[in-house]
Amino acid sequence: MSDKYDVIVIGAGPGGYVAAIKAAQLGLKTACIESWTDKEGKNRLGGTCLNVGCIPSKALLEISHKYEEASHDFAEQGIIAKEVGFDIAKMMKRKEGIVDQLTGGIGGLFKSNGVTPIYGHGKLLANRNVEVTDKDGKKKTYEAENVIIATGSRPIQIPPAPFDGTHIVDSEGALEFTEVPKRLGVIGAGVIGLELGSVWARLGAEVTVLEAVDTFLPVVDQQVAKDALKQFQKQGLNVVLGARMTGAEVKRKLVNVTYEDSKGKQEAKFDKLIVAVGRRPYTDNLLSEDSGVKLDERGFIFVDDNCKTEAPGVWAVGDVVRGPMLAHKASEEGVMVAERIAGHKPQVNYDCIPNVIYTSPEVAWVGKTEQEMKAEGEEYNVGTFPFAANGRAMAANAASGMVKIIADAKTDRIVGFHVVGPQASEIVAQGVIAMEFGSSAEDLALTCFAHPTLSESVHEAALGVAGGAIHIANRRKKK
Repeated sequence: MSDKYDVIVIGAGPGGYVAAIKAAQLGLKTACIESWTDKEGKNRLGGTCLNVGCIPSKALLEISHKYEEASHDFAEQGIIAKEVGFDIAKMMKRKEGIVDQLTGGIGGLFKSNGVTPIYGHGKLLANRNVEVTDKDGKKKTYEAENVIIATGSRPIQIPPAPFDGTHIVDSEGALEFTEVPKRLGVIGAGVIGLELGSVWARLGAEVTVLEAVDTFLPVVDQQVAKDALKQFQKQGLNVVLGARMTGAEVKRKLVNVTYEDSKGKQEAKFDKLIVAVGRRPYTDNLLSEDSGVKLDERGFIFVDDNCKTEAPGVWAVGDVVRGPMLAHKASEEGVMVAERIAGHKPQVNYDCIPNVIYTSPEVAWVGKTEQEMKAEGEEYNVGTFPFAANGRAMAANAASGMVKIIADAKTDRIVGFHVVGPQASEIVAQGVIAMEFGSSAEDLALTCFAHPTLSESVHEAALGVAGGAIHIANRRKKK
């Protein structure tokens, strides 16, 4: 078989494997390079998301949520569940089983679509040549008409709290605990920190989340963020804002943490410390000096709006380029690039990429926040509806949170859609579809929603934009 391809993809995460499959479906001879190996040294497809990110974390979130429900919420619903317990080893085994199934599934998809997997570390050379170094250190060079870089990202390590893999860990290590820590510290109250903190808090850990900024979830609409924070605090998450880490030292199997907040210097002791302060693009030994690909000032690969680098025929997608570090954003970019290589002209609508925090309640949003609208001086109308007034949410014993819709005051076009509450990750898709099709709030208000459903809260919030909600008192309009 020739070592020349129409498309070579470096990285088999959600951006890379999707790009490879789409390229092959479009009739392009495609290969996908991946260096990931498991603990036994076996090659693994799927990247961070499937192996140590989105999927295993959601498995543990679901399991711990069910345990939390059985332990604390069943009784008030008339279900008697005596001596509810859990088995950490079985939880981890189930998580690994899901990961195995999905990563193996990608191999099957590659085979059925004609994608050639190449295992090893890929490095882009000049003129779209790609050098692959396998596990044994052997090198081989492949040639391509087009190269798609999809190498993803890795956790950021901060000097005050270097990882030791046992007591001070990153998000990957936090998915591998063999027992519930009595006291758990989490550095960073972002998506990853809140999700991982929630898992172990539900299983009995005393969790303290230290966040450097003074605002909780500053990228989230603040009405929604404040509602979420109240729910997390009720669940026992101790969220400390404005806490700047100054040091972490392991002594006698405990992590001694020092930080500064508005009250001055503080100390805390934890059995485990998770550092979840963000991720950085993975470009280690990725580009030769003459590859023609440039990095921006933050270390991301520089690309245009269509994910094209400055090197002819070289593209980059996902966490390694600008924009939110989200698996679904990476996949959409991968599809767009494959289509463009094949001669089509699609674009990613970056205004319609949803964000989700898979805590309980879930937090999800798409588009602009109320704070952004105010900062831009735009006139807008808002409709909100609480799940406390939703029959299906009450029946499900999950009546916290709300749906919030923001619409342009002049056009009534929906510009922001925010949810905190049950199944927010699913409900937000309704907002994404509405915004993708340029829907007005009135369009949603005139749509018939099934009863009883959680989605009726979307209907009521849309009605509320114009002050016409049915099942809750409307705000009086200012005269």
